[in-house]
Amino acid sequence: MTASEEEAFYSEVIALAQEGDAVAQNMAGVMYHIGGGVPQDYKQALAWYRKSAEKGNAKAQYNLGQMYEKGEGVAQDDKQALTWYRKAAEQGHADAQAILGEMYGAGQGVAQDDKQAVAWYRKAAEQGDAKAQFLLGTVYQFGRGVAQDHKQAVAWYRKAAEQGYAKAQGSLGIAYQFGLGVAQDDKQSMAWFRKVAEQGNVDAQYLMGMAYEDGRGVAQDDKQAVAWFRKAAEQGYADAQTKLGSMYDNGRGVAQDDKQAVTWYRKAAEQGNTKAQSMLGLMYQFGRGVAQDHKQAVAWYRKAAEQGYDKAQNILGMAYEDGRGVAQDDKQAVAWYRKAAEQGNAYAQGRLAVMYGQGKGVAQDTQQAVAWMRKAAEQGYAKAQFILGVMYDNGIGVVQDNKLAYVWSSVAAANGYAEAATNRDLFAKRLSPAVLAEAQTLAGQYVEQYQPKQ
Repeated sequence: MTASEEEAFYSEVIALAQEGDAVAQNMAGVMYHIGGGVPQDYKQALAWYRKSAEKGNAKAQYNLGQMYEKGEGVAQDDKQALTWYRKAAEQGHADAQAILGEMYGAGQGVAQDDKQAVAWYRKAAEQGDAKAQFLLGTVYQFGRGVAQDHKQAVAWYRKAAEQGYAKAQGSLGIAYQFGLGVAQDDKQSMAWFRKVAEQGNVDAQYLMGMAYEDGRGVAQDDKQAVAWFRKAAEQGYADAQTKLGSMYDNGRGVAQDDKQAVTWYRKAAEQGNTKAQSMLGLMYQFGRGVAQDHKQAVAWYRKAAEQGYDKAQNILGMAYEDGRGVAQDDKQAVAWYRKAAEQGNAYAQGRLAVMYGQGKGVAQDTQQAVAWMRKAAEQGYAKAQFILGVMYDNGIGVVQDNKLAYVWSSVAAANGYAEAATNRDLFAKRLSPAVLAEAQTLAGQYVEQYQPKQ
């Protein structure tokens, strides 16, 4: 259509609208709404939609509902939006039916009513509306307004997914991932996530990266992992930026490159990603990809630590204990170790135990030292297991016990702490054959129970 033909078309639409043609009036509303052939003017759009809607045009009724819901050309008014959506929905307008269902589900402009929501979703879904099919799947999944039924949820997700509706494809991927309403199937899960990812969805792109990194549902492939992480990272997805930084950091799927690692860690860190902030701190601490700068390292550790990231809290405690990038301060070290330790960080629990044992930054308390060392040891931290064996050997904070000294030394040795083997063999000589047999049995149980978790 040439420019002159377009101009003639728009003029004809306006002329027909002025003569009272309902279809043309709705088209005139659309023209003014989007600025097609006329200057954009929400008030004019509203006026033309209203003329058409009052004549019973379902499309205009839906469009008028949109104007009221969004507050375009009129004061925002959910009740008025609902009124016009209902008029369109009762004429079978699928988009209006789906939105009406959403409004009932959320209690927007009307009393919240899950059953009414389901009723309207179903009307639209049975017309093939993909969004409504997805929404109907969600109510079956969570049992809102209907009895919970994962198979029905999957059936409706599939209908929407096969139409290319990304949210439904993602939900179907999750259903296959966890075996909800279908047999668990990682390959099917990844196939659906791939469809979503190929539509540019950053969550799905990140999940594809993770799947390739771990070999879950696809053949393990670091290069593919990098490719998917990059797609999400370039859209600003912080977790993907962090993973891409890590891939450059470790040379996985890409040539090792500290500067690139720093670049991606920084992008994520500036968005508040705690792992990236901590990793950027490490890069500054060791001068990798940036000039070594302990103060900058501490600054980034602190950002992560103040958001509750336990690994950064532990490292910040070490910085204060050693006076690295900050003034040496044992009390501050203890404070940060405690924050991390209370979140279950085994390394921080071990350091806090040492601080109590030595009376650094806190009143000396060998019983507290043992309590924290035990917490670390029971998480599989081999060094803590070794020290706990020494504490039992010397009766520090506990009653001296050769058997438990042997047990914990054995566990530490089994978990790879080299010095523990010497102690284990030394402590074994102090035990009678019968007690040694008991200790070996207990050690075997502990080795199985207290494997490294970090």
